[in-house]
Order: sequence, then structure tokens, then C-alpha cells
Amino acid sequence: MYKVLLLGSGGRECAISWKLSQSPLLEKLYIAPGNAGTSAYGTNIAVKPTDFPAVAKAVADLGIDLVIAGNEDPLVEGVREYLAQAAPGVLVVGPGKVGAALEGSKDFAKHFMARYGIPTARYMTVNADNVAEGEAFLDTLAAPYVLKADGLAAGKGVLIISDLAEAKASLREMLGGKFGKASAKVVIEEFLSGIECSVFVLTDGTGQYRLLPPAKDYKRIGEGDTGLNTGGMGAVCPPPFCTDEFMAKVEERIVRPTLSGLKAEGIDYRGFIFLGLIDCGGEPMVIEYNVRMGDPETEAVMPRIASDLLPTLVALAKGNINEAAPLEIDPRACVTVMAVAGGYPEAYRKGDEITGNLQPAKSIVFHAGTTADAEGHILTAGGRVLTVSSLAPTIAEAAALSYEALADIHFADKYSRRDIAHEFIG
Repeated sequence: MYKVLLLGSGGRECAISWKLSQSPLLEKLYIAPGNAGTSAYGTNIAVKPTDFPAVAKAVADLGIDLVIAGNEDPLVEGVREYLAQAAPGVLVVGPGKVGAALEGSKDFAKHFMARYGIPTARYMTVNADNVAEGEAFLDTLAAPYVLKADGLAAGKGVLIISDLAEAKASLREMLGGKFGKASAKVVIEEFLSGIECSVFVLTDGTGQYRLLPPAKDYKRIGEGDTGLNTGGMGAVCPPPFCTDEFMAKVEERIVRPTLSGLKAEGIDYRGFIFLGLIDCGGEPMVIEYNVRMGDPETEAVMPRIASDLLPTLVALAKGNINEAAPLEIDPRACVTVMAVAGGYPEAYRKGDEITGNLQPAKSIVFHAGTTADAEGHILTAGGRVLTVSSLAPTIAEAAALSYEALADIHFADKYSRRDIAHEFIG
């Protein structure tokens, strides 16, 4: 039996909490800080994931056996190393700081891919000292132009610009502090054309791994993939283009070289690797690495895991993932639709009451930006408020169920895209 502490507060953490709560091996689940939805699956505690002394105190006070880092910030800042000193013996799902640099530094990730022959876009890293060389590199590329802040920028550090002069001006703005310290270095990338997908690897530091079902998310706020980028407006699992042939290429060309590279560099990576991929005419290429599960992809992936996930996470943390039974995957499709606050991803209001049916019979509601007031009313507390996920034999049926359930949930200025998974329907 295991006492588990999950760090995070979003839809991803709600979906992981939901899945872990079903495990017969779970003695107690705590979520720090959690949201109004996670409280149905465990106990929320008022601890910030990056407040490492408070995390370590919770581990000691609550007798935690396993810590799972839901989001990237505590990993990039070194929660694994901190707990190794402050709470020796506790198991941790998530890499140390060096491994977390795969997400924390675009420059580190691109150089890593170059060293191990992992297919990705051509690139150049620019800082204040080589701006002219960066502009010359932009001259060699065809539009559009991709500029990425090197560090973490809360999902906002990527610009895709059609005009060359604007791209050069934006490069200088980024280096001048547009994204704070995150854009002290900027990675310029060749634009890749294709359809994106997310592949999730669980690995234990030895080179052994398990794959979760792939997913596709929808980043733009507007239907038809228009408007501003968001944290994600929905997801489908599995996307039909992720065929057995495509996934075999992903494993051969990306997963195994990535794990071999980590091992060659002495990086004891125990956790999730999220491969942000693009299918370029049947050939997978890496757009980015993340060091945790995606959101809202997690809300589409977790419902498809039919067996107990906890033993796999424990074995991963112990460094012997192959000793866990293979995960069973539900053959049905899952479609997740996100409901956001009006105005998101720009200015939006918080504190609106959420009403309606939050426990639909044929779907699962995962809370993201929610909180509960003293009277138990559920209120909006973020831009992305909640997701509805549904399983069905086809993508079309799953999408219909999610939209049907979403129609019975209400809050002021609620907005959802109506075209999630549309390209795979009909």
C-alpha cells in the first residue's frame, strides 16, 4: 500500500488523481495544491509545488511513499535533488534538474537531439552577442519563422511569424526581455509543416520504457485552428494517423535514441517524457520535449488506461519498470473538450459559479481552473476551467458524448471549440 503525493493543480493532475484513486494499492492520495475536482479523489493540501521545504515537510508529516511531479516547474527547479537530501528514501516520479533541462532549455534540447541524431528542425541559438548571425540565419529560412524562448515562459514563449522583418524585430524584442530571463537566449527554428501529435514515454533510468497511447491536442483558441495559442482546447486519443508503422518509426528514431542519449550522458531519468512530434509526410520529427504529461492530452489518455497505473509508476521510480505488468489499453477512442473562461487566453474573470451536471453518466469531468468556496459552491479559478472526456467505439461517438455532457455545464461566458477531432469524423 502506498501513500502518494501529487504536485500540481490542473486538469492533468485531476485526471492522474482520478486514475490513481482506482488503484487497490493506494492507501492515501494527497494533491498539492489540487483543485475542486481533485478533492473527490484524494485530499488537497495547501502546499505550492515549488516550495520545496513545505513539500518535504508534507512528505515527512504524511508518511509519503511516492511523489509524482505533475508539472514541469518543480522538476526544472530541482525537487528531485531536494527530496533526495531532505526525504531520503521517498520515491519520485520525475527527472532531476539535468534531465528536466530537456524542457527547461530549448537550447539544451536541440543540442541533445543533434548529438544523438534525433530528427528535428534546423535551428540556431541566438543571444545578445550574436544577433547579426541570428538575423543572417533567418535570411536562409523560408517563412514562417519560428522563435522560441530558451527557458520556461508559461507556454507563451513561442512565436510563429510570417514576415521576415517582423521576425527580426521580434528576435531583438525577445532578447531584450520580452519573456524575461526565459528569452535571454532564443532558438530560431525552421518551420515544419505537418500534423502534430504527442507521444508519452514512461522510463526508469535504465533505458527500459513503456509507451502510453498517443494523443493530439488543439492549441489555438479559435475553430479551424485560428487565433491565439492556448494551453490546449481539447484532445483526441488515439489520432488515426498514429498508425503502427508511424509509431514503429517513433520508437526506432526518437524514443530509443533519446533514452540511449540520456544513459550515455549519465542522466538518471525516471519519469515521463512527452514527445511533441510532427508527422511530416509519414516521417516523425521532434518539435519539443516536455518532462511531464501533457495537458489536456492527459485527460484523453488516462481514461484509456484500463489497468492499474500505480504499480508501473512505483516500478519506474524504483528503476525496474519491466517488473510491472504491461498496461492494458481500452480499445475505444477518447475525445476531450475544454471549457474556458470568456476572454481566455487574454484577460478573463475568475470567481463565477459553475452549475449543471458535473457527474454525467457517460462522460468524465476533469477540473482544471476551479476552486470551492466555504459553502461548497464550485467556482472558476483559471482560464482553462474544466474538460469533459468520453470513451466510445469511434471518435465521432466520443466527441458527441463530450459535447452533449458539456452542454449541461454552465458558467458565465463559457467558451469551447466546437470542432475538436472534426478532421477525424465523417
